[in-house]
Amino acid sequence: MASSDMAASAKAKYLQIADDLAARIRSGTLAPGAPVPSEAELMKDYKVASGTVRKAVAELRAAQLIETHHGRGSFVRSRPPVQRKSSDRFRRAHRAAGKAAYLAEAEQSGGTPSVTVLFVGPADAPAEIAERLGVLPGAKVLVRRRRYFRDGVPTEEATSYLPWEVVKEIPEVFAENPGGGGIYARLEEHGHVLAEFTETVRARLASKAESSALALSPGAPVIDLVRNAITADGVVVEVCDTVMAADQFVLDYRFPARD
Repeated sequence: MASSDMAASAKAKYLQIADDLAARIRSGTLAPGAPVPSEAELMKDYKVASGTVRKAVAELRAAQLIETHHGRGSFVRSRPPVQRKSSDRFRRAHRAAGKAAYLAEAEQSGGTPSVTVLFVGPADAPAEIAERLGVLPGAKVLVRRRRYFRDGVPTEEATSYLPWEVVKEIPEVFAENPGGGGIYARLEEHGHVLAEFTETVRARLASKAESSALALSPGAPVIDLVRNAITADGVVVEVCDTVMAADQFVLDYRFPARD
């Protein structure tokens, strides 16, 4: 058999496995939260190699029908992904209600959100962060690093950097819990009125450390999101770098048509 024919046959086989499992999920035979048959079981049932099974499982993950947790295996998704509405997530109405953006979004998706604070404290600004903040490389900044969960499953890890001169008189932002509405509410209470957010989004494969932190399979995709928060005076008062489990989120953008 020619190599092209062999490749086509292998593709047809893993797509058949993926289709069979998808049908079982949609019919309820594999219920939400149920484990997907193991790699060994699928190899035996379909008489295929492990690589074929892994490709089939990857198809199901891409279709957001299953989720894989490092060291535990794959399971039928029990909840929809968080819909991250970038045009609405930083509304003052959320902050006035005492909710930071992630908490509001996770609740709307039907999950129970939580956050673990990994670090809060001073640091020297790396060159790239300093450029975004408009300060000198090595300047003192406040760093806040958090890991976010939904229903106990880690979904994203975010690191914020704030200029020391901006936050040194705002004691709440040095606390693990800065209070209702998060750090943006505290900044605005102290006169730093936010006017604009810029975001840059790219997809890539998770590093080994990121896979461990977010309980992902090796080489799983992540969303790398970089945000700047800018005041009405044009001052960047926070930059935030976020790594998100790609299968846990839908990014929803709205923007006006322009001439």
